Amino acid sequence: MKVSEGLRVVVTGATGNVGTSLVRALEREPRIASVLGLARRRPALTLSKTEWAEVDLSLEGDEPRLAQYIADADAVVHLAWRFQPTHDVAETWRSNVLGTLRVLDAVAAARVPVLVHASSIGAYSPGPGNRAAVSESWPTHGWPGAAYTREKSYLERVLDTFERDHPTTRVVRMRPCFLFKEESASEQRRIFAGRYFPGGLMRPDLLPFLPGLKGLRFQALHTDDAADAYCRALVRDVRGAFNLAADPAIDTAALASLLDARAIKVPNGAVRGVLSTAWKLRVAPASPDLFDAVLRLPLLATERARRELDWAPSMTPIEAFGTFLRGVRTGSGDSTEPLAGRRIG
Repeated sequence: MKVSEGLRVVVTGATGNVGTSLVRALEREPRIASVLGLARRRPALTLSKTEWAEVDLSLEGDEPRLAQYIADADAVVHLAWRFQPTHDVAETWRSNVLGTLRVLDAVAAARVPVLVHASSIGAYSPGPGNRAAVSESWPTHGWPGAAYTREKSYLERVLDTFERDHPTTRVVRMRPCFLFKEESASEQRRIFAGRYFPGGLMRPDLLPFLPGLKGLRFQALHTDDAADAYCRALVRDVRGAFNLAADPAIDTAALASLLDARAIKVPNGAVRGVLSTAWKLRVAPASPDLFDAVLRLPLLATERARRELDWAPSMTPIEAFGTFLRGVRTGSGDSTEPLAGRRIG
């Protein structure tokens, strides 16, 4: 399809945190003619340019349907990702890694001109000791202890091979920091704290103290700002990796101020021990290995995205994280199964 006619874009994982923001951003982009959102479950979300189809990337039997959906695409944005079950790394590998391989095979067979892949800050090796922000050239070997970072890093190597073997496909890798919005808060609470964690507890009057972890410092970005960068990468002639983040980084002091709580120094080992016990008892869904990875993540320099995509965040990190906290307290959600709003359960 010619650019003048508008692009037909296929989005995998279109019902998740980034996917719902992206399909809405694509609705507003005049150079996008139509969007096909792929997900395991069809959503109750109606948009003028967007159609929906069901496909499970972890299933070999769904490969023919996936190939059919991608066959006439001008661009594919691959967002689909499963964080759980963390106790079954083979299951997440089937969805995340083998599912990505199936997407790449379909893209190659259809000779799709553009592929935008959702990588992550988690693909990066631990940051430098001086906590200086790293560019897209920083090594992407991940943190070996956590399944999430291993899988993101592995797929970076897969994309290296794909780019070598399919030079006519323009490949873009997005490496965002932590992404937050009010509508995804219930999903993120279920993923990382558990479905029975009462979000209403995240109030200043009920949370007077906050564990002060040594080395905790992270970047946050509103999901809509990340989706804006994805949209720009689709319609501009760019290739390669782009860091996505907003400054400044959030530390324990900033969190304490946001929650109107007092930070109390707690040994990292003690916090990890509690998380490990809760995870082994299946009380907490997030693996303690992910806690290890978070403490080692680098800070991201975003000059390339600002320069080549003419992109800049519209919200500060505190504003973005604040929307998440508001969503956790109120049980906010969206009209898709992954983002369904619930306070508990």
